[in-house]
Amino acid sequence: MTTTPTPPLEVARVLTEALPYIQRFHGRTIVVKYGGNAMTDAELKQSFARDIVLMKLVGFNPVVVHGGGPQIGNLLERIGKETSFVDGLRVTDAETMDVVEMVLGGSVNKEIVNLITGHGGRAVGLTGKDGGLIRARQLQVTRPDDDERAGESVDIGHVGEVASIDPAVVEMLDGGDFIPVIAPIGIGEDGRSYNINADLVAGRLAETLSADKLILMTNTPGILDADGQLLTGLNAERVAALIADGTIASGMLPKVRCALEAVANGVDAATIVDGRVEHAVLLELLTDSGVGTLIHNG
Repeated sequence: MTTTPTPPLEVARVLTEALPYIQRFHGRTIVVKYGGNAMTDAELKQSFARDIVLMKLVGFNPVVVHGGGPQIGNLLERIGKETSFVDGLRVTDAETMDVVEMVLGGSVNKEIVNLITGHGGRAVGLTGKDGGLIRARQLQVTRPDDDERAGESVDIGHVGEVASIDPAVVEMLDGGDFIPVIAPIGIGEDGRSYNINADLVAGRLAETLSADKLILMTNTPGILDADGQLLTGLNAERVAALIADGTIASGMLPKVRCALEAVANGVDAATIVDGRVEHAVLLELLTDSGVGTLIHNG
């Protein structure tokens, strides 16, 4: 396919617009939660990898945290392993956890590392078990209100939440000019491995690293109002009102709460961006308009 070259003056304008953002984020940490279509579409995967490499080359410290739920589900289906869900969470027994580790810590993590390396970056794949990065505890879950046994505790196995983060291994990699790529698997005090929601890991890691920016990639443009218009520049008070009136609901709630918690605990800003947009990360970081929904502590 033939593409029309970008006029030189337009290239210069784009670079000039990016300059103050390059200066602002130079030497700063940017945590990116990578997931959704951006992880499955071939062109978007290449676009994401190039963006991360460019960020590192201009002096940013990108840290990638990735998901992999669909890939886990696909492998479980192929091996004939049946799974059940409680309140949207996969019940994860020891055998399922082995598959989770194989997919997240193995195939998915290494594919991302290879993509970044293929574009000239120096990526290093980790799970939260490496270097004691993520200490986890079992997530406590009760049956939802619409269940006949509502309020009853449910053992969902190796599904965890973050107990604490020791950023030493990530800081060492950043200092050595490497790009950390992290699978959201932690280890508990009981020695068990736990699968943790990648948004939550990204948020807690951003807090611990005092990141300037948390970017959560998803498959929607961001938070939309009743007319389908993108909302941005939101603070905690505005978000609370949008939750109360039902504008923010369902699957967007966990991401919004993750972003709010991050900015309340020292992260300068968090943005929910559409991973289906090519170069979404760079557009958010290096342009005046940005993309997605920006949430700040204002």
